Amino acid sequence: MHSDSPQGSLYIFAAPSGAGKTSLVKALVETTADIEVSVSHTTRAPRPGEVDGVNYHFTDEAAFQAMVAQGAFLEHARVFDNYYGTARANIEQRLAAGVDVILEIDWQGARQVREQFPDSIGIFILPPSRQALEERLRGRGQDGDEVIARRMRDAESEISHYGEFDYLVINDDFATALVELAAIVTAQRLRTRIQASRYQQMLQSLLA
Repeated sequence: MHSDSPQGSLYIFAAPSGAGKTSLVKALVETTADIEVSVSHTTRAPRPGEVDGVNYHFTDEAAFQAMVAQGAFLEHARVFDNYYGTARANIEQRLAAGVDVILEIDWQGARQVREQFPDSIGIFILPPSRQALEERLRGRGQDGDEVIARRMRDAESEISHYGEFDYLVINDDFATALVELAAIVTAQRLRTRIQASRYQQMLQSLLA
């Protein structure tokens, strides 16, 4: 009944640090078929437990800059002393195979991607309150007030761009936010152009 898989959809997830984006994306991928997170390239060293090709594609700066020169990245950015980038070829290959792909990037990266993939779906995740955000940032460990204050400023800057995204999900109750994200994915998969591609033969027989 199914024809060839239609092209997958590209999702851009952005959020201020501390909103719970990474945990939500992990849960969404674990509970939803045919959706995966894009693995970024980075020049930073692996942290304990991180696996090359799973958490990141770890690469040296010379190789990274060579990829930049070749136009291999959809988006790339310098974060503190390290570079991060999303390789175009990998994304295009997975989308062509009918798999939905999630990019976890900031608003600047999201702008770069949208220019090249205007059909991408932007999802912005917010904490339920300023207090909750600060508590989550403090709960991460032994950071001093100065670091927390800087992170809060960074978070405010990120949050100010929520209006550039298609969907806004508030992560107050984790389970509710997860259901909402799954609903966005389901609705996208039911769009007429995608369903028409998926059920081409059935539609032809119905119209015969």
